[in-house]
Amino acid sequence: MARSKRIQPADIPVVILAGGRGARLMEETVSIPKPMTLIGNKPILLHIMQYYRSFGFRQFFVLLGYKGHAIKEYFLNIHKYVADVRIKGAQMSYEYDSATLMDMDINLVETGEHSLTGTRLARTRAHLDGPHFCLTYGDGLSDIDLKAELDFHLRHGRLCTMAAVHPPARFGVLKLARTGRALFEEKGRARHDYINGGFMIFRREFLRRLPASGNYSLEGEPLTRLGGDGQLYCYRHEGYWQCMDTMRDRETLEETYLSGQAPWTRPAPSS
Repeated sequence: MARSKRIQPADIPVVILAGGRGARLMEETVSIPKPMTLIGNKPILLHIMQYYRSFGFRQFFVLLGYKGHAIKEYFLNIHKYVADVRIKGAQMSYEYDSATLMDMDINLVETGEHSLTGTRLARTRAHLDGPHFCLTYGDGLSDIDLKAELDFHLRHGRLCTMAAVHPPARFGVLKLARTGRALFEEKGRARHDYINGGFMIFRREFLRRLPASGNYSLEGEPLTRLGGDGQLYCYRHEGYWQCMDTMRDRETLEETYLSGQAPWTRPAPSS
């Protein structure tokens, strides 16, 4: 009997929710959608896509909403932003170096300006025809081992795997002794609590659970019911994770990227 083909990252589409307004980032998002906010020299959306690409994922579905035209304009002209350019002679003819362009298949899907996350995903059903798909938000970066998470997902066989991450602490921590002596630790990671860090993987059957009408959040009833049905498993990630909810978050990501030590830019582990 011939063995079935082992599922590889290249076989699995990555869906990115990129339609939100980013109300707490209004300084940045008056004219662009939140995922187009620059971290260093490129949008956080491209950082996320390149991170997935480093693990072998190459099919992307970007779900558009608020000011989605800005995302379309960027990717329609992506060579201007990421490719090397050669300019020749007095006539200034030029060509882009194809070797520096991204090896990705990118689908930009209109899902409604005011749609919530569950509705956006439901409106993408017709585009997703494989047995599995990844789903993440267009505003978070991590150094999660996506290949290890995929292996975990395929082993347990349930409908959903969610990356469980430690949220960044907002305040310094005091460790108190009974004597009154204290130790102070600067802001770090909350060591005991876990939250949904995005970077989810679903079996396609999950799409049949989504209501066909109405405007609803994925994080509400659909995921809550998955947990109640025993169909939600978590892949624990103890490493780096940072969302971009506020200007302070954006500045933190910017400083990390400009330091040259951004965890999400490190090479993916070899398989």
